[in-house]
Amino acid sequence: MKKILVINGPNINFLGIREENVYGKKDYQALIEYIKKRSEELEIEVGVVQSNHEGEIIDFIQQAYYGGVDGLIINPGAFTHYSYAIRDALASIKTPIIEVHLSNIHSREEFRKTSVTAECCMGQISGFSFESYSLALHALKNI
Repeated sequence: MKKILVINGPNINFLGIREENVYGKKDYQALIEYIKKRSEELEIEVGVVQSNHEGEIIDFIQQAYYGGVDGLIINPGAFTHYSYAIRDALASIKTPIIEVHLSNIHSREEFRKTSVTAECCMGQISGFSFESYSLALHALKNI
């Protein structure tokens, strides 16, 4: 059974509260339940963590490496656009990584169209709401 860690960045815990027109009305707990249900269907062991703090996200990445996960799914939130520290942590490990976003970052504000973290990932999935995570789980299962 594959072991995947999902790392969610800043403000993702505010789903259902912030910008409902962009992120929808479902809350963060609904996202966690969705990810766990999809992982069970795919027979993947999954852990889900979230932090609003850059250093803690780096700690999650490093712990995943030492913990022997088979893959990472990361939604760096706003850190996507400027965190070279998270980018360097991702680049340091050989674990397959997929970057996900709930909204289509390429159809939003100009600053959201740049990802400094994507180049360290196998791919990026954005714009499919919760389904972005399901698509990433499918991809990692088939690697």
